[in-house]
Amino acid sequence: MEIRLQKYLADCKIASRRKCEEYIQSGLVKVNGKLVKELGTKVDPQKDIVLFENKKVTQEKFLYLILHKPKDYISTKDDPEKRKTVFDIIPKEYAHLNPVGRLDRNTTGLLLFTNDGELTQDLMHPKKKVGKVYRVEIDKPIKEKDVMAFSKGVMLEDKMTLPANIEVITRDFLHLDVEIFEGRNRQVRKMFEMLGYDVVKLKRLSIGILSLGKLKLGMSRLLTVPEIERLKKWLKK
Repeated sequence: MEIRLQKYLADCKIASRRKCEEYIQSGLVKVNGKLVKELGTKVDPQKDIVLFENKKVTQEKFLYLILHKPKDYISTKDDPEKRKTVFDIIPKEYAHLNPVGRLDRNTTGLLLFTNDGELTQDLMHPKKKVGKVYRVEIDKPIKEKDVMAFSKGVMLEDKMTLPANIEVITRDFLHLDVEIFEGRNRQVRKMFEMLGYDVVKLKRLSIGILSLGKLKLGMSRLLTVPEIERLKKWLKK
């Protein structure tokens, strides 16, 4: 697949995309041995040889790993308190990847790791409003007025949340699926607390079109190429 030359250089960590445009216009970039100064030039990373200052440019291979996070693990690489982290349970060869957002220590479910900064930005940027679905168990049956409150937004720390979707999935009104469209710290727990409920269990089921599927608790796997392509296509809509 062909991409713009400046994007390819930026993906290869040469510099920011804007700075790479300056490098191209300054005559520092060659494609297949020919000097290129046109910003509209496209290259195929699988076929074309790109040189920056006469040195071959290679693109870092992007990887995408999902983990079914268990309880009692924190979503950071290092912890001063020496608590267990998610990097203790993913394969060591993927320790250079970064988590996309976080799950708090007591929350289980889907956690994505990648070294693809652009995809991370697309998933996390508030303007994208990527939905995240959580399976929630609360301490008492939810009232209809509070379901409506979620659908309008809840005041947290002097700012309203975006409207959230709630689906009651059991007759006791204790188990719910909640979809939020932003990523504030401990947001789902805090929304319920503001309305007078305690969250007993919390599990993230999906991020956008990416879901846990049948991945078992504590296990991880790489996304397949079709999964990655579908996710990127969906994010561009």
